[in-house]
Amino acid sequence: MVNAVACACVLVLVILVGLQEASYIVASGFDYADAFDKSLLFFEAQRSGKLPSTQRVKWRSHSGLSDGFKQGVNLAGGYYDAGDHVKFGLPMAFSVTMLSWGVIEFRREITGQDQMGNTLAAIKWGTDYFLKAHPQPNVLWAQVGDGDSDHYCWERAEDMTTPRTAYKLDTNNPGSDLAGETAAALAAASLAFKPYDSSYSNLLLVHAKQLFSFADRFRGLSIDSIPNSKKFYASSGYGDELLWAAAWLHQATKEEYYLKYVVDNAVSMGGTGWAVKQFSWDNKYAGVQILLSKVLLEGNGGAYTSTLKQYQAKADYFACACQQKNDGYNAPMTPGGLLYINEWNNLQYAASAAFLHAVYSQYLSAANAMLKCPDAGDYILGKNPKSMSYIVGYGQNYPNHVHHRGASIASTSVLHSAVGCVQGFETWYRRTERNPNIIYGALVGGPDKNDEFIDTRSNYEQTEPTMTGTAPLIGLFSKLQFLSEKSGAGSYHQPPISHPKGAPVATPEPTPRSAIPVEFLHSITNSWTAGKTNYYRHKVIIKNISQKKITNLRLLVENLSGSSWGLSPTHEKNIYELPQWLKVLKPGSDCTFVYIQSGPQAKISVQSYN
Repeated sequence: MVNAVACACVLVLVILVGLQEASYIVASGFDYADAFDKSLLFFEAQRSGKLPSTQRVKWRSHSGLSDGFKQGVNLAGGYYDAGDHVKFGLPMAFSVTMLSWGVIEFRREITGQDQMGNTLAAIKWGTDYFLKAHPQPNVLWAQVGDGDSDHYCWERAEDMTTPRTAYKLDTNNPGSDLAGETAAALAAASLAFKPYDSSYSNLLLVHAKQLFSFADRFRGLSIDSIPNSKKFYASSGYGDELLWAAAWLHQATKEEYYLKYVVDNAVSMGGTGWAVKQFSWDNKYAGVQILLSKVLLEGNGGAYTSTLKQYQAKADYFACACQQKNDGYNAPMTPGGLLYINEWNNLQYAASAAFLHAVYSQYLSAANAMLKCPDAGDYILGKNPKSMSYIVGYGQNYPNHVHHRGASIASTSVLHSAVGCVQGFETWYRRTERNPNIIYGALVGGPDKNDEFIDTRSNYEQTEPTMTGTAPLIGLFSKLQFLSEKSGAGSYHQPPISHPKGAPVATPEPTPRSAIPVEFLHSITNSWTAGKTNYYRHKVIIKNISQKKITNLRLLVENLSGSSWGLSPTHEKNIYELPQWLKVLKPGSDCTFVYIQSGPQAKISVQSYN
C-alpha cells in the first residue's frame, strides 16, 4: 500500500495523498506559469478560420475561410491538428475534452493565474466549430482536408492550395468513436462554461446528448466511413468513446440514465475489462475509469457501487503501472524516467498520463482515500538527459526546427508573396536554419526510448507538435504552479532570450509575482449576442491580500477591447488607477470594476503601488 498518486512515470509532479491531509512536492526551479501561458499560445497558432482581433500569435492570419463551401455548409473555424492543415475531428474533440476537464478540475488554479478567459477562448474556438459541424441530430461533419494531398505540400495555412474536401458522418456512414468523443467534448465544455455562460452551456449540452444518441444508435468506426483518415488517426474501437461520452454526460446532467449505461455496458464495451497503461486520443479507458471512480469516491454509487468498484480497480492499475509499483506489470520507461508508449509523438502519452494522475490525486484526496499498489523532477521542461525543454519557447534550450508548416515559413506580414506547394519544400522545409516563427507552447513528439532527440524538421516523429499532446498541459501546469506557490517552492522566470525577427515577445510582468500585494478574481456575469458576435460582461474584484494598506495602485490592463467602468485611465497606454474616491485599499478590503468585450478576458497586472 502506498499513500501516493505520483506521476513518477513522466517525472512531472509528485502529489502525495495522505489520509488526513494532502502534502505536495513539486519540482522547484520551473516557471509553470510561463509554461502554462505558452501552452495556451499554441492553440492560437493552430486556429483555422477568421482570426479575432485578440489574436496574440501575430505571425498567423486568416485561413480556410471557404471550408465546407462546396458541400453547402459553413465549416470555417476549428483547429489544425498538428503541423499540417487537415482538421481531423477525433483529435480536435479529444483536445477540447482535455481543455475542458482542466477547467473543471483546476478552475481555482487557472483563475489564480488570470488565464480563465484565454482557456475558455481556446475551448470555445473548438466548440463553436462543433456546433456548426453538427447541423442535424444524426449528421456530423468529421473532417476537412485531404491528408494525402496535404502531406505533399509544405505551405502556410494562409496559402493553402490543397483540396479542402469535407467528410461527414450520418446514419448510413456512422462513426461512433468520433461522434462519441465530440459528445464528450461538448458535455465537458458545458461544465466548463456553466459558471460563466449558462445559455451557451445549455446549448452545448443539447448537442452533446444528440451526438451521444447518434453514436450509440448507429454504430461503426469512423475510419470505415471516412477511409481518408485511416492512415492518420485510425481509431482502434468505439466502446471506450461511448463509455467516455456517457460518463461525461452523467457528470454534466447527473441523470441516472447515463450512469446506468456505463454500468450495463461495463463488460461488453471493456470498461471493467481493459487494464491499460496509456491514455490518449485513441484509448480513453483510463480516463473513463478515473472519471467513474469520482462518482464512487463521492459516495454516489448507489445500486451501481459494485460495478463502479471494478472501474476503480482498473484506475488503480493504471496509476500503479505508471509508478512502477504494479507487481511487474508496469508501464515502459526510458532510462531517464519518461513514460514511453510510442515512437511517434510519445510525449502526448506522458502529458495525458500526468494530467490523469493530477486529477485522480484530487479525487482521492477529497475522499481521504489511498491508492493501493501490489508491490521528482520535470522531464518535459528540462530535467532530462538532454537538459532540453520539449515545450517550444520555454527556457533557453528547446527545439528550433519544429515540424510545422506555419512556424517554418516566414509569416505573410514578412513575406507577402505566396509560398507554393513545392516551393515550400525546396525553400523552407529543407533549410537548416531555425524556424522563423516560434510556435510558443507546442509540445513536440519528444525523445526516443533511449532519451535521444534529433532536432531536425524532417524528424516528424520527434519534432512535430500536436493539440492532443498540449491540451492536457493546460490544467496540469495551472495545478503545478498553484502547488509551487502553496509549498513555497516558488518559481523563477527565465532570463531574456533572443528571438527571431518578427517573433512575438511576451510583455514581462512589471512586478515580481511574490511581491504582488493584491489578487484579481475574474468572473463573467452576463453574456449576449449582437449580430454574429458574442459579448461578455466581465467583473474583476481587486483584493488587498497583504497586511498593509495600498496607495497609488497602478494597473496594467492588456487585451482590453471594450468599455470599462470602475477604474480611471491615465495618459499612459493601458495604465489605469483606482477611482478618485478610492485612493487607499486597506488590508483585506477590495474594490470592483467591470468591462464588456467580445474576446477573452483582459490580462491585468500590477504596474506600481505604494
